Amino acid sequence: MSSSDVTVVLAHGAWADGSSWAKVIGSLAAESIKVVAAPLPLTSFNDDVAALERALARVTGPVVLAGHAYAGAVIGATRNANVGALVYVAALAPDQGETVADVFYRTEPHPQAPKLAPDDHGLIYLPEAAFAAAFAQHATAAEQTLLAAVQRPISTACITVAVDRPLWKDRPSWFLVAEEDRMIVPETQRFMATRMKARARSHQVDHAPIVTASGVVVEIIRDAMHDLAT
Repeated sequence: MSSSDVTVVLAHGAWADGSSWAKVIGSLAAESIKVVAAPLPLTSFNDDVAALERALARVTGPVVLAGHAYAGAVIGATRNANVGALVYVAALAPDQGETVADVFYRTEPHPQAPKLAPDDHGLIYLPEAAFAAAFAQHATAAEQTLLAAVQRPISTACITVAVDRPLWKDRPSWFLVAEEDRMIVPETQRFMATRMKARARSHQVDHAPIVTASGVVVEIIRDAMHDLAT
C-alpha cells in the first residue's frame, strides 16, 4: 500500500464547520491526497457519530481519521473497519463510560476561557469575543470574524452521553497538544494523550491550529498516513 491509497477524513469540532479545515484541505489536496470533511450537525452525540459514519461509508480504502476538539470524542466512536489511524488535534478523548463534559471540565478552565451556558433551545453558542480571546487568539482579525460568523452551536446532548469503548484503544493514534490552548487546557490534553498511549507532539499553538498553524497539523497527518501505508 502507498500513501496515495489513503484517504484523510476530517471532523470539525464545536462552534465550527468543515470550512475550519480549509487550510489543511488545501495543503493535502496540493499533494494529491484524497480528503473528505465530514459535516457534523452538533445536535447530539449520536447524530454526530451517525453523520461521521455516513461520510466514512462514501470512502473506499484505508482512512486516516482526524478530529479537532469535540470531534475527538466522535472519531473515537466509529466502528468503520477502514479507519487505520486516528489523529487528535487539541481534542477531547473520553474513555469508556465518560462523557465529553467529564474530560472537558476535569481541571480548572483557563482564566480567559468563556463561560458557557445553553440557550432556551439547549444550544451552546460561543460568545463572539471568545474567538479572539480563547478559541483562536493567534488568528488574524479577519479569520476570527469569519469563525464567529459561521459558528455552529453545539447541543448539550453532544456532551452528556457516556461513550462506549473508544477506537483509540484498538488503533494507533497521534495527538497534537496545543500548549497555548485556552479552551481545553494543555494539562488535560497531555493527560488524555498519555492515557491513550498516543504519539504526542506539543506545539506552542492555540485551540485552533487547523486555522492558525495548519502546517503542524498537516505534518502529523502525513506521519499517520506514512505509518498506515507501511
